[in-house]
Amino acid sequence: MAGTSYKGSEIRDIDQFLSDTSGLGSDREKEIGQHIGYRYDVNLLPDYQRVTPFLKTYMEVMGWDDLNWLEDVHMGYEEGRPAVFDRNINGWVTIPEGTALPDNQQDRDMLARELLIKFQMSKRHPMVDLNKAYRKF
Repeated sequence: MAGTSYKGSEIRDIDQFLSDTSGLGSDREKEIGQHIGYRYDVNLLPDYQRVTPFLKTYMEVMGWDDLNWLEDVHMGYEEGRPAVFDRNINGWVTIPEGTALPDNQQDRDMLARELLIKFQMSKRHPMVDLNKAYRKF
């Protein structure tokens, strides 16, 4: 079986993490005291065949092979409007009105990742004001 181990946990069969009654399987899970979601649900992993042109260019410019820091970014909803959660500001960023949302959750998640990066790089992001106010040099 391809991928027979994962961060200190020996993978015996494809359903191991669903049927493992002993609980936390890997050393890292035991260390943090909780399950690591994307080990169990492949829907939480980005489908790299669906990367937007912006994200593809972004990964190339940054020299990255994947979007691992964005794996847990998904399209959600805030007060009935599509939104993405920005951990830097601890709040939801709503998707601009009129934005056509794809029918596929993977495509919506890729769009959410793209919009989050664009917002974090924009002059409208609250961190810009904090940077100006508290910059030391």
